[in-house]
Amino acid sequence: MLRIAAFLGLSPAQFERRYVYRTKNLIRLRSPRASQCHFLTAGGCGIHVVKPVQCRAFPFWPELVESKQEWHKTAGWCPGIGQGELVNIENATAVAQEVREAYPSSYANHRSLTVTAR
Repeated sequence: MLRIAAFLGLSPAQFERRYVYRTKNLIRLRSPRASQCHFLTAGGCGIHVVKPVQCRAFPFWPELVESKQEWHKTAGWCPGIGQGELVNIENATAVAQEVREAYPSSYANHRSLTVTAR
């Protein structure tokens, strides 16, 4: 969050008041009412160079990579899924593991998918 605040020219406190939702165990960016993200514009991500892990990793989040049902549900609203170069499951799983490691409390009770290469 500090990198994003600095990139936007805000103090950490200003950034948090404007963009962060905090509970006892969770810190996350607020979701605006009219869109998925405050920083997502028609031209793409407005904070691309400093975006957080969960944004860089999307759509290869553990809960999506590990569930065909969740993957297909997300594909219903995400215009990037199913487009562009195919990503193999080993790479997708590695990205999901990065998210799991960056947010361990979010995945403490979430089973991990193990993929073996053939």
